[in-house]
Amino acid sequence: MSHCDINYHRAMSRWEPDSAERLRAAALEIYLEQGYEQTTVAQIADRAGVTARTFFRHFADKREVLFLGSELLEQEMTAALAAAPASARPIEAVAVALDAAAEFLGSGLAHSRRRQSVIAANAELRERELIKMARLVDSLAQVLRQRGSAEPEARLVAEVGIAVLRTGFEQWVGGPDDGDLAGVLRESLARLGALVER
Repeated sequence: MSHCDINYHRAMSRWEPDSAERLRAAALEIYLEQGYEQTTVAQIADRAGVTARTFFRHFADKREVLFLGSELLEQEMTAALAAAPASARPIEAVAVALDAAAEFLGSGLAHSRRRQSVIAANAELRERELIKMARLVDSLAQVLRQRGSAEPEARLVAEVGIAVLRTGFEQWVGGPDDGDLAGVLRESLARLGALVER
C-alpha cells in the first residue's frame, strides 16, 4: 500500500526512477475509469509513459500494482512491534505496531478511498488483499514469539491486531474527510478490550 498521491506527465522519460509510483497512479486511474478486469498492462504502461517491459520489472501482474508499499508497511509494523517496551503486554506491543501502520497509511485518505473501491469491486483483488493481511499476521506473530510470547497467544494477538487494522481502515476510508486513522485504530482496540471484559 502506498500512502501518497503523485502527479506524472506522459512526456516523462521512460527511464525515470519513479516509474513504479507512476505505474501505480496510472493503474488506479484506469481501473476507476473502465474497471480492473477491462484494463491491460499495456494500457497502464502507456498511461505512465513507460514500456510494458518496465511494468514487469516492478510488478508481477496487474494486481500487484495496487499493493505497492505492502512490504514497507510490514517492515514499519514489525520494526515498531520489536521496538515496543519489553514490559509491554503483547496486545500493548501490537498497539504500537498499529500506530506505525496509521502513520504509514494515514496521510493518504483520498488515494486509499479510490484504491479500496477498486478492490471492493473485484473478488480476485479482495483475495489478494486477504493474502497480504495473512502475511502481516505471520510477521507480527513471529516478532511476538521473539519477544517471548508462546503459541497460541502470539498468533491470536497478531490476528487480533490485523483484524483491528482491517476494520479500522475500512471505517476510516468510509468516514469523514478529516478522519484520523490512528484515532480510529486506538478506538477500535479500546472497544475490543471493553467487549472482552464484559
